[in-house]
Amino acid sequence: MTQFPKTLEEAIAQAQEATVEAIEAGNTRVQVELEIPEVSLKSQAIAWEFTAIFQEFLEGLKVIFPDTGAAALARRDWGEVPFTVTDLGSRNTSIETKVDSEDVAFLVVCPSAVEVGKVETLCNLAGDRPVVLLIPQLEDVATVGIGYAARQIRERFLSTLETSYHIKPLEGAAILRRFPSQWQVWLEKDNDYELIAEEPQKPVGDHLQLILAQATGTDEPTTEATPAPKKTGLLANLQRFLRALSQ
Repeated sequence: MTQFPKTLEEAIAQAQEATVEAIEAGNTRVQVELEIPEVSLKSQAIAWEFTAIFQEFLEGLKVIFPDTGAAALARRDWGEVPFTVTDLGSRNTSIETKVDSEDVAFLVVCPSAVEVGKVETLCNLAGDRPVVLLIPQLEDVATVGIGYAARQIRERFLSTLETSYHIKPLEGAAILRRFPSQWQVWLEKDNDYELIAEEPQKPVGDHLQLILAQATGTDEPTTEATPAPKKTGLLANLQRFLRALSQ
């Protein structure tokens, strides 16, 4: 049975294991969603830890950041590495130039909704080679204001992805998915979490509200859009780990 992680370190370890399982099960388009405040700010450090799952073929791994600045920063901080660090390219750079025949796997770090077209093209070019999207922001359409055609591309592409790991703290609750398990809803109790529901699909909207309302016996359940305001339990431990990563 899946245990709810108490620290970001535990969540990353679970995500690594689940991603390996998803790839071994034949999934070639995998996403790892860590929907935790401040995690995207530490994406480089988390990406470094995630390269460990490709240990057997590091020389064939290509780590791809959204832009040239992020890729350059990673190359500076990581120094000499056995894998390739690059970016999704600028307007004048075709994504086709980022995929080589010797590439074995791709780790795409924090791609956003504006890059969904390039990421989809990358996945098509990769073929049966695994592409792992780490901390993707592909659903953040409201922020970037992409047009109708781009939204259609995004929605079509998202339907082809397998979520190997997903964690999202709510106010007094959390959603967790660890491949190959179902989607789980956990309720915070005494600085710990109790499993209250398992669903074949990601619980959202009214359905999630109903699950939480039934578990808490209230008419005003937690809303999915509201992050936990209390710095206790999981979030307190996550923030301590994030600070440690920045040192």
